Amino acid sequence: MFLTITTTGTPERPATDLGFLLHKHPDKAQAFSTSYGTAHVLYPEADDQRCTAALLLEVDAVALVRRGKGKGRGGAPDAALAQYVNDRPYAASSLLAVALSGVFSSAMKGVCRARPELPGQARPLRVEVPAVPARGGPGLVRRLFEPLGWTVTAEAVALDTEFPEWGDSRYVRLLLESETLTLAEALRHLYVLLPVLDDAKHYWVSPDEVDKLLRAGEGWLPGHPEQKLITSRYLSRRWSLTREAMERLELVRLAEADDSEVEDIDNAVEEETGAEEKPTPLAVQRRDAIIEALGASGAARVLDLGCGQGQLVQALLKDARFTEIVGVDVSMRALTIASRRLKLDRMGERQAARVTLLQGSLAYTDKRLKGYDAAVLSEVIEHLDLPRLPALEYAVFGAAHPRTVLVTTPNVEYNVRWESLPAGHVRHGDHRFEWTREEFRAWAHTVAERHGYDVEFVPVGPDDPEVGPPTQMAVFRMLTTDQKEAKAA
Repeated sequence: MFLTITTTGTPERPATDLGFLLHKHPDKAQAFSTSYGTAHVLYPEADDQRCTAALLLEVDAVALVRRGKGKGRGGAPDAALAQYVNDRPYAASSLLAVALSGVFSSAMKGVCRARPELPGQARPLRVEVPAVPARGGPGLVRRLFEPLGWTVTAEAVALDTEFPEWGDSRYVRLLLESETLTLAEALRHLYVLLPVLDDAKHYWVSPDEVDKLLRAGEGWLPGHPEQKLITSRYLSRRWSLTREAMERLELVRLAEADDSEVEDIDNAVEEETGAEEKPTPLAVQRRDAIIEALGASGAARVLDLGCGQGQLVQALLKDARFTEIVGVDVSMRALTIASRRLKLDRMGERQAARVTLLQGSLAYTDKRLKGYDAAVLSEVIEHLDLPRLPALEYAVFGAAHPRTVLVTTPNVEYNVRWESLPAGHVRHGDHRFEWTREEFRAWAHTVAERHGYDVEFVPVGPDDPEVGPPTQMAVFRMLTTDQKEAKAA
């Protein structure tokens, strides 16, 4: 799968500025791993007069089948041969669009820190793609690209040159030329319209694809004459997502026509000022408190012990301060759900490198857990039988021994405030115990003393003056050598 971008220049505006815009040096050939193979960036020519950047995507057909579980091009899962023998390695499609967004992400956003004046400059551009599947033929290609300022040459590829009577295939050789577009605009056009021409995506289209479409289509899609076709095909004809996208695009069009903001247009229904705001769920408050405490500790590499379905891991991934997040759980089913929640199979390489899911029991020491900045036990200890707590204590505080440990657990005293909770019942059927504030503090102080930590306690949720907060959190910090000596003295 191959694509080239060529520009021309002058001594005052050399063509090699393309290297700055793409953030790829013309003197180097670079390779980037993707979920479906390897993307190579190289420059067949690079001087002041003419510069060409080439993107070559080598598709791993086996990886494509494994990730897609036999779906997509090739038909049903039982079409065994068609899964491996198809046009995916050769014809530009959503695979190439995803590679473009991954390899040239800064260029697509119009960002160039080294030369900030370059992204906003229009320049001569020539884009060539040898093989593009076009459901609609060369006519559709022209209808999609010409309104955007491109001069389009789309030549139909014959099924077989030896047998011209067989007619043309559904593939075209595509050449796009423009003098008026910026590189960022060109890349965004390709990112959206290549999958539209192919009319088949290699990955599951989720609701966040609407946001991706609107971001890439900003400035050109709201007024495009083929807007409906582009939107429907890009979103794999999922009518609910297409309707949402069309409604949002119409608001953008109206706002542009009125020279105003979308928020000013979309104000037909006033906010109900008298209505009470819904309270933030306790689980969200708990995650926020954990992230705040982790940030205050300066932790970058974090263990989520007993990660369950991955809600905290997902929240930590959104914060760039945490460079490595490891989720550990004894349940493979929980880890499978966590993997789906995190969309690990569709996650970008850089983001995927930040997260690991491991199966393991917290009742046993595990050398894989050593050396981390912080560990979180969020709503975990109450699921263990009390006789097993010392084993967990040693595995976490003694063997893994992170600099910071956060432990949250229910405050049983607060249970009287839950109207729906019968007296004497615990909050969850699997809770083996629930502690009072005094019981939790006594346990935490003993653990801290035994393993060289100090500990402080943070309320999570509304701190009732009589019964305390619904969740209690202990923040353990490892003592330095000087602190230990001073404490002993």
